[in-house]
Amino acid sequence: MAASRDLVIGIDSSTQSTKAIAWTREGEALAEGRAPLALSNPQLYHFEQDSEDWWRACVTSLKDLLSKVDAARIAALAISNQRETFVPLDEAGAALRPGILWLDERARQEVEDLSAELGAETIHRITGRFPDITPCVYSYLWIKRHEPEVFARTACFADVQAFLVQRLCGALKTGWISADPMGLFDLVEKRWSPEILTALGLREDQMVPAFAPGTALGEVTEEAAAATGLRSGTPIFAAGGDGQLAGLGTNCTTPARAYINLGTAVVSGVWSPSYAYDRAWRTEIAAQGEGYILENCLRSGAFLINWFVDRFTPQGRSDPNVFADLEDAAAAIPRGCEGLMALPYWSGVMDPHWDTAARGCLIGFGGGHGAAHVYRALLEGMTLDQVMRTRLMEASADLDVTEYLAIGGGAASPLWRQMLADASGKTVRISDTVEASALGAGMIAATGVGWYGSIVEAADAMAGETTAVEPNEDHRGDYEELLEIYSGLYDATAATSRKLVAFASRGTVE
Repeated sequence: MAASRDLVIGIDSSTQSTKAIAWTREGEALAEGRAPLALSNPQLYHFEQDSEDWWRACVTSLKDLLSKVDAARIAALAISNQRETFVPLDEAGAALRPGILWLDERARQEVEDLSAELGAETIHRITGRFPDITPCVYSYLWIKRHEPEVFARTACFADVQAFLVQRLCGALKTGWISADPMGLFDLVEKRWSPEILTALGLREDQMVPAFAPGTALGEVTEEAAAATGLRSGTPIFAAGGDGQLAGLGTNCTTPARAYINLGTAVVSGVWSPSYAYDRAWRTEIAAQGEGYILENCLRSGAFLINWFVDRFTPQGRSDPNVFADLEDAAAAIPRGCEGLMALPYWSGVMDPHWDTAARGCLIGFGGGHGAAHVYRALLEGMTLDQVMRTRLMEASADLDVTEYLAIGGGAASPLWRQMLADASGKTVRISDTVEASALGAGMIAATGVGWYGSIVEAADAMAGETTAVEPNEDHRGDYEELLEIYSGLYDATAATSRKLVAFASRGTVE
């Protein structure tokens, strides 16, 4: 008797790894496969990956998964992908250069120039994103200027989902929630913006066709089946950006609950039924295909903690106790780190300042400060920054967020999650689902194959349980005072940061 097709796969192709997870109808992770992804930093401000590594990691993770579950049980799959990451492809679908990642900062001048040509307000109104180095569109212009032969040969600019879908089913297709982070997708019309395409000298057929979440994109080919272990004919449904899918995977489908991913970046978003844009957030299409996500993003999140541990502790992350030891020591330090404060803008700042030249700082150093003080100061800086952003969003969008749903590696830090609850005065819920983006993709696959009548219905049925971390009101006054101090730190350092970035960009060596 043939095995029942009782599982769906959510693939999460993120910045540093790919995970393929088999989900039941109830949202239980039955088995998973994983593969690491290498990250290249070939020169200052440049971050790249070999797009073939995206496929190799996808194959490895699927083969690992399907060594644990029968491929005949897989009813469908969908893909979550790292956003604002792309690769230019030629007519044959081959990469013309390494993929450029969302971490990349090479296109600062292009942000200024395209904003001057089209108007920052026009770009913001169409795309939901105030001009910033993160969306791909400015890197397209950088390629046009600095690698004109690549630009001339580019048949298509492919996001990560599109690249993998092409390998799996033979067609370049993607979802709305992979297209909108590119920075030239009209969020109201749900189409590539003719105005922005014209400014870049691009045609619409050089962009990947984009479809609503849950749309059938194709079926796994015999060639892809042989490579991955999947059954040929397995349907693939449109999913996309890992941030929106994390919100879906944690059932953040109402305006009262904001997801917060304490991952490589700190990303927090809340659902809105209608389109709105403001400098206090970036706007995205929601993973359920209805409404929008108003999202904050701090580019240097857990990336910053890992950077500190690797650069300034004796053994770095090779010491298995390093995080536990730092947590214990930092928890014993008073709020405010005995006068030390961090501005966590190691990679510029998006909302609400939108300053690509902003840089991080630690201020207040004294001779008594040590590694644990810096660790706590970094956590406090990221926490205060998030509270500031959420309050601006609530005020500008007339929202009332009552709780955060925390995911990502940082959610495992008791110190960080309690700090977030105390500083915000909001309940912080910890999901028992660690891989929320992969689960969000699984929910879309489950809907596509007919298990549920809507993506929201799938989220209600498949989202995991949560544990509440309640705020300690006795600590609230200290954090309000710290937030008042923190709110002036960017203005106090911005001009100096711009001068230092300009100096460093000259690259002079004695």
